Order: sequence, then C-alpha cells, then structure tokens
Amino acid sequence: MGGNGELKYEISQNAYIKLVLHSLRHKTAAVNGVLVGRISAKDEGVVEISDSVPLFHSNLALLPPLEISLIMLNNKKLEALSKGKHRSPVMQLCVKDASKNWRVVGTDGGSKLLLKEPSANVVLSDYISSEKWKDVTDFDDHLDDVTKDWLNPGLFN
Repeated sequence: MGGNGELKYEISQNAYIKLVLHSLRHKTAAVNGVLVGRISAKDEGVVEISDSVPLFHSNLALLPPLEISLIMLNNKKLEALSKGKHRSPVMQLCVKDASKNWRVVGTDGGSKLLLKEPSANVVLSDYISSEKWKDVTDFDDHLDDVTKDWLNPGLFN
C-alpha cells in the first residue's frame, strides 16, 4: 500500500458505465448498488473494481431487500470473481476506513478513484446517446418482476 496506507481504486469500464446508466434510469431517485472487486495481484495498493450490481432506486426500508440481494450476489458474482487518456470518473466512491467511519475516496488527497480504461467516458457518452439506461434492471425491478435479471448479463452485448 501507499506510504499512508491509502488505496487506489480502479474501476473497469463496464462497471463504471453500468452504475452511471443505473443512475440515469432513475434520475429523480437516489440509487444504490454494490461494486465488486479485489486487491490487485500486481499491486496490493490497488483495488480493481470489475463489476457493479444495481440494487435499489426506492426510498423503502432498505435493510431486508439489501440483505437478500447481498446473499444472492454472494452466491452468483463473488464466486465467479474468485475464478478467474482522461481517467476521472463522474461518480463518488464511499468506503469505511480502519476506524469504521465512512469517507469519500479522493477528498482527503490520499485514496484515488480512477477509470481503468481511459476511453470509458467516450463509450459512456455513446450509451447515453442511444438511451442504453433503459436496459438496466436493478434488484427493485427484479422484486417487481422476477423474470428481470438484475445482474444485467446482456447489457453490453
């Protein structure tokens, strides 16, 4: 890790685009999701975020559906994860520090949030132009209609 123990967070293009599209789909609501990643094998000071999972866009009680979705996510995404130019994202990442306090990454000048692929904002712009956010399904949508896949496996096909 860096000299002060701070991590650098690199978010993949698809994870970044999916979470921004989720927020665009529900423009008038606060959205929640989970970022899936791991410590880099090459550099222990880097967390590589490989996917994002849209969870909620409602203001209902959060705890019961959050617990259910995290259990289901653990069973599906986390098992799969264990196998196997301009880099400024237009988002914020909040993490718990060693003292269990929440903080925004990058505001203290220590940790940094970067896009792994420099062209991600260009690709995002294309997806916004084609209204791709309409294809994003979150866990709230899945609870309304269980045939909707909230893991969005075909979003980038």
